[in-house]
Amino acid sequence: MVIPGEGVMAGEGVIAGGIRVRPFGERALLAEVDDLDAVLALHARLAATRPPGVVDLVPAAQTVLVVVDPTMLPLASARTWVLSAPTHVTHVAMPGRTVEIPVVYDGEDLHPLAAELGISVAQLTARHAAADWTVAFTGFAPGFGYLVSADWPYDVPRRSRPRPRVPAGAVALAGRFSGAYPRSTPGGWQLIGTTPAVLFDPDAASPALLQPGDLVRFVRVTGRSSAERPVDARGASPASRAGGGIRVQAPGLAATVQDQGRRGTLASGVAVSGAADRAALRVANRLVGTAAAAAGIEITMGGFRAVRDAAASADDLWFALAGAWGPMRLDGRPLDPYVAYRWPAGAELEIEGFTHGARAYLAVRGGVAARSLLGSRATDTLAGLGPAPLAAGDVLAVGGDVVGAVPAVDLRPWTPPAAQLEIAVAPGPRAERFAALTPLFAEVWTVSTQADRVGIRLDGPPLERTDASELASEGMLPGAIQVPPDGHPVILGPDGPVTGGYPVVAVVTDADRDLLGQARPGTRLRFRHAGGASSGRF
Repeated sequence: MVIPGEGVMAGEGVIAGGIRVRPFGERALLAEVDDLDAVLALHARLAATRPPGVVDLVPAAQTVLVVVDPTMLPLASARTWVLSAPTHVTHVAMPGRTVEIPVVYDGEDLHPLAAELGISVAQLTARHAAADWTVAFTGFAPGFGYLVSADWPYDVPRRSRPRPRVPAGAVALAGRFSGAYPRSTPGGWQLIGTTPAVLFDPDAASPALLQPGDLVRFVRVTGRSSAERPVDARGASPASRAGGGIRVQAPGLAATVQDQGRRGTLASGVAVSGAADRAALRVANRLVGTAAAAAGIEITMGGFRAVRDAAASADDLWFALAGAWGPMRLDGRPLDPYVAYRWPAGAELEIEGFTHGARAYLAVRGGVAARSLLGSRATDTLAGLGPAPLAAGDVLAVGGDVVGAVPAVDLRPWTPPAAQLEIAVAPGPRAERFAALTPLFAEVWTVSTQADRVGIRLDGPPLERTDASELASEGMLPGAIQVPPDGHPVILGPDGPVTGGYPVVAVVTDADRDLLGQARPGTRLRFRHAGGASSGRF
């Protein structure tokens, strides 16, 4: 078991220059300091001395998440570098713009929150509108700014259970922060109002309305009709005006364009995204002689149909499917997964509901052509970045990411995804907040119906917290196992938020993140310690 207050990883208890370094899986460290001023000073120092191998530096309220490529910079070397950075350097804030955000105080948590704080609704809204707010840092989602104010006296608790969807434009409070949701996302903040402001536009010269250092004032306005509420801004479906390629007839439950994801964008509030099962997409690309990083189609739970557009070239197109298994046919002829096939013009590809696994990857020779955004063609379902989810009638163009001939028949004995998965995890930064982590490894967990690219909620006995105090928002990564106040673990997916305020007890290893890409509601999970350890504590 984890003894409260005891370190969970070698080096976590080491403090130098006011910095405590905590583990965050096998590819990151969490540097913790006393307050926001110390965070800004530490972040500035780390950014100025950043060695090769540092992928991301994500500042938050009291922490900086340091993400590394361990093949270039081992975690031990990264820890030494972080601990050598002094935090006594004075941070001088650069003057920012003044941004006015119109707000209607109509949030559904407004009345109960005012009662909990012991004030009237009028007092709560008046203080919020009168305060001078500053963007301390950004995160959670593109365009989401964490606003702080010396004029705001309240420490607002988060909801005990986050909402599956918070509407776009919601103005909210949590801890000592205020913020506004750029688009509809899950969230646990208390909702006090709505704004029609466009907080993030991926096609704008400066996509985020709010930048660190900006002064923000909330301006009270009268109510408006639901038709005036903000909408999510995103690009059109990929190649929707293309003159040839693949025409989608039915996307099934969900189908998106995905590649190997984005790198180095977390500090801007942009998630990693990419294929949930990256290995399956790489294999499918290899089977048709396409670059490993090329984009393909991620098909969730089946039900997908597409036709090789009759306007396409007379040359046959090669394609392959990898990942989840289910009945698949081309013009009525049964297909096998992990085999390359020719796709003649006019032929219909039909993929029925999957019997094993959750996601299959359709790779075509040359890859799917789509606009690259921040170095990736991936669809981010939480942030609304990249191509829109596929819909009937969309036409996908074929790219030119060919790296070689279609290889000979692959004789590897592929097997379908299992109904029970064993997932390796490395230490997380907040294990000491729980009475014991033995149940995490002893129990067999079940994937609930709340499972998508953002995260997977697990059903099982709740984990008991010994420290129920609020945790300031801090950087997150795909594979982080968060535990909300109700005790049921949530594993963040590739489109998960880049910051969060629920404690992370463990982090799924990078390799086993691909296994989770095939977890469907009802799949059973067992966790094991990375490296073969059998102890109930890290």
